[in-house]
Amino acid sequence: MTRLFEKTYPQPGTAPGHGAHSPEHPAGEVRLEAWRYHNEQLEPLDPQQALAEGEPESGFVWLHLQGCPGPEQLHALGEAFGLHPLALEDVRHRGQRPKLDYFGEHAVIILNQPQLDGDSVRLDQFNLFVNPRFVISVHSGETDPFEPIRQRMRGTNRNFNRLGAPYLAYALMDVVVDQAFPLLEELGDRIEALEERVLSQPDHDTLGRIHAVRRELLVLRRQLWPTRDVITRLMRDDQDPFGPEIMPWLRDVHDHTIQIMDLLESYRDMASSLIEAYLSAVNQRSNDVIRVLTIIATIFIPLTFIVGIYGMNFDHPESPWSMPELYTYYGYPILLGIMFAIVLGMLYLFRRRRWL
Repeated sequence: MTRLFEKTYPQPGTAPGHGAHSPEHPAGEVRLEAWRYHNEQLEPLDPQQALAEGEPESGFVWLHLQGCPGPEQLHALGEAFGLHPLALEDVRHRGQRPKLDYFGEHAVIILNQPQLDGDSVRLDQFNLFVNPRFVISVHSGETDPFEPIRQRMRGTNRNFNRLGAPYLAYALMDVVVDQAFPLLEELGDRIEALEERVLSQPDHDTLGRIHAVRRELLVLRRQLWPTRDVITRLMRDDQDPFGPEIMPWLRDVHDHTIQIMDLLESYRDMASSLIEAYLSAVNQRSNDVIRVLTIIATIFIPLTFIVGIYGMNFDHPESPWSMPELYTYYGYPILLGIMFAIVLGMLYLFRRRRWL
């Protein structure tokens, strides 16, 4: 369960943005790419040139870092674009709760992109710095999910030119938020498969799989619920750089978060009901076994009584209380026949009463 609450922290007493990385999350290789968007054209830039020039005079600059940047890279970004050291600290220390902060003329947004890593959910932190003249995105995952955005910018989508950097920020947030839809679809398929298995084969492995799905849903809820709050605050604050023109697009992202939360809550209810169905199925199987054993024991009660009576073997030639059946020529097969008839009669009676 520690994975559900995983977070890295700075060393106590270190300056903001310069805390040591956690051993579980080394800095590793970071890919830095830069583009300039101007007059409906997306032009690639040399990253070092973009850092040296800072904010452009026209259009806007997009810098994207893929991976976990180190202190030197963050310091260079902060110096070039005037980023607050507290915001840079949040980039380095992963496991942040989704949130929104304003530092002067730029907004800082932190989201988490859910990904399926085998049978478990992995959260890739996404940090976004937005200013009317630049967008800086930092994605901690191994793969870049924003190539479709660049394809749109190279095409004929005029919103990037008309609305500028805030529209790009919206598009990036929309990609991160929408990643939850295919993941929830996969979890929904797992829940349906588990429902069929609970009805056909309710074993301990099935119960373990149900608890695993519930844990993954808990991870998603812990991250997606504050994501909706972040989008809501963006719409309510109406601060730069997100002006009134960008509000319809933010409402679209907000609508997606509501749909995701509805699906998530439905799947959580289904997973909880699966545990109840599993317990009910196990109890039903136990009741069936106990019922069969009870019927078998009930059948053998009169047979045991008869065998016990004739097993006493009291015999005296002059006593009127002796057992005359002991010397009957066909006594043994007759007694077996009587016992067999009793068994058939009891089975017929149980069948009529629907106990079998």
